[in-house]
Amino acid sequence: MSLLEKSPTPGRVLLDDTLPLTALIEASQNLQSHTVCGISLPLPPKKLIGNMDREFIAERQRGLQAYLDSITQHPLICTSLFVKKFLDPNNYSANYTEIALQQVSMFFRSDPKWEVQEPLKDMGWRIRKKYFLVKNKEQPKERFLLSWVSRTPDSSGTAYLSPLLFSSTSESSALLIRPFSERGSLRDQICKVKPRESHLKKYCNPKKSQGLELEQIKLFGRQILESLKLLHDSGLFFGHLHASNVMVDDGVCRLVDVENGMLGVPSVLRPAFTQLRKINTAESIDVFCFGHLLYEMTYGRPPDSVPVDQFPSAPHAAVVSVLQSILSTDACKSGMPTVPALIQTPNLTGSVLRQVPSRLKEALKSAKGSLEKRLHEEQRMLHQHRRLTRAQSHYGSEEEKKRRKILARKELPPRSRPEVMTPGCVILSPPGSGASSPPTCPSSPTPPPATGTLVFLSL
Repeated sequence: MSLLEKSPTPGRVLLDDTLPLTALIEASQNLQSHTVCGISLPLPPKKLIGNMDREFIAERQRGLQAYLDSITQHPLICTSLFVKKFLDPNNYSANYTEIALQQVSMFFRSDPKWEVQEPLKDMGWRIRKKYFLVKNKEQPKERFLLSWVSRTPDSSGTAYLSPLLFSSTSESSALLIRPFSERGSLRDQICKVKPRESHLKKYCNPKKSQGLELEQIKLFGRQILESLKLLHDSGLFFGHLHASNVMVDDGVCRLVDVENGMLGVPSVLRPAFTQLRKINTAESIDVFCFGHLLYEMTYGRPPDSVPVDQFPSAPHAAVVSVLQSILSTDACKSGMPTVPALIQTPNLTGSVLRQVPSRLKEALKSAKGSLEKRLHEEQRMLHQHRRLTRAQSHYGSEEEKKRRKILARKELPPRSRPEVMTPGCVILSPPGSGASSPPTCPSSPTPPPATGTLVFLSL
């Protein structure tokens, strides 16, 4: 369940931006210009002489297909608005910053003490979530962070939101204001970048990214685990744990965007854990996300893919053992460890957290049920798709084609099989015709004349 109550406008499609898009080159056309992305990707080579040869065009088309595949499979680039707009211009042609500014202005009419200072363009990875620096006219020297989020596929239900400095919801969106951290998120500190810069510029290829010290990993890891335990003990969940949703001030971790679950926005790691059938509860999702976060705190970057069986060498053997219990193939097949079990891991120090308001519990419980229902449905559909794909692959294999060909020959009726001449058979031909009659035998009657139909079997 989420806070955005009303049904969408008729004819309007609510999209899940975490679902990966795919691109397939069906035809080619000779153009005079092209655009090359600045990130290192397998762009196929050019050719000055013979560049119109059919073989070269086919080879280059295969190379361009591999280039597109690498873009759509990159965990950061595939979420970019530029990629979405290129592959699906009909659904991603809107200017979301302008839409956000219009709705923020409408929200502020009811509370004129707030004023927008500047938009923070592309600061986050979500296409339909925008950030602005705002100020309170009663506190002109203080700056605050406003986040605006549009309606999502899971949006429906309750009208309650945990109190922040300011919060409001409407039929199509929600906005929230919280204190702005000049140091940025935990990911900003790991990558050593400024928080106001573009999401892709900060995180796609950071030059100074570095893992944390062991003492920081132990402290932050324990604080985050206790935060999750507090939610789980109350029957709640987070579902959006990653380094950009953790703020660190004076050695204390604070989770932000906890309201994402109520707003119904999908997790950035949804495409990853949907593939794993043992991750089927909100609690297991939080543990899986914690494994990703712990990996990033240790190595300075998130894992390229999951499961992870070959972990890079690290100076912290105890941390690697925890990572293996969450991200290895065995862990993904057998199930995630529990948060209390992870808290018992040696060499982790703790911290005390506040209690969750009782009214917030009901809203998060509804959101948890909606998330798990959708996750189970997607995993069921994915499992059926995999079975169908395996069956189609087997049915189209050469061995299966040969087997069906042999069976088809065995099942042909006797008249359609080639006849064998036996002793005593006589071939009769009508007088004056050069055609031969069907062979006849003394022991069998002459077969009646019949017209035949030519049948082509595609094998």
